[in-house]
Amino acid sequence: MKKISFIIPFLCISVFFNAFGQRRVVTQLPNFDKHEVHWGFYLGLNSIDYKFNYKESSTENTHVTYDKKSGFNVGLIGDIRINSNLNLRFEPGLSSSAGTINFVDDLFGGEEGTSSRFEYSSAEISATYLHLPILMKFSANRMNNIKPYVIGGFSYDHNFSSKSSNPNDNRTNVFRMQKANFMYEVGIGMDFYFPYFKFSPSIRGQFAITNELMPDNKSEAQPSSPYTDPIDFMGTQAIFIKFAFE
Repeated sequence: MKKISFIIPFLCISVFFNAFGQRRVVTQLPNFDKHEVHWGFYLGLNSIDYKFNYKESSTENTHVTYDKKSGFNVGLIGDIRINSNLNLRFEPGLSSSAGTINFVDDLFGGEEGTSSRFEYSSAEISATYLHLPILMKFSANRMNNIKPYVIGGFSYDHNFSSKSSNPNDNRTNVFRMQKANFMYEVGIGMDFYFPYFKFSPSIRGQFAITNELMPDNKSEAQPSSPYTDPIDFMGTQAIFIKFAFE
């Protein structure tokens, strides 16, 4: 009796999954991936942070923190089919972010192992980038109406909010960045095929190749800067969530 009570639900589950597996799935947009070129657009959110590397300087106690805020991104998509699993993509767009950069001085003294710290300057960073990436998209074979993929490539980013032409610097709470920057980008995503369009959510990581820091001004009266002299490299490290419609 116990064996029968165990076998009956097992058979019911088996029949259910067998019937489900044989259910006909309607293939949406069956010829979509056969087009040599297609277009689209994307919307999304981002979280842009910065990596700081330091060097020896006259103000070696200084380090930098960055309080980030979420931003948004929007752009267009141009896709060229190379083969059934490989596409070349151009995704020009705009991304916007904001945050506060803090220059902190760590003072070591008093009893051994103790420290004190204070923030001696901060500045708001509102960055708007023109993002111009060239990407390669590697897709798995399509499974019904779903197709996973990985994507990666390089980009040129133009910072409209760099303040690089501003003659002032951090001494007057003006933080400047380089206008032209180069990045690399990697990500994963999924294509979902619907009757009239393809929806592709993805998550991307974007990382700076070039140094985005613009050093403070130097003169005979001010031969060094406690703000930028300790920084050897400043570069974007960001997470992007994109929702593409093609």
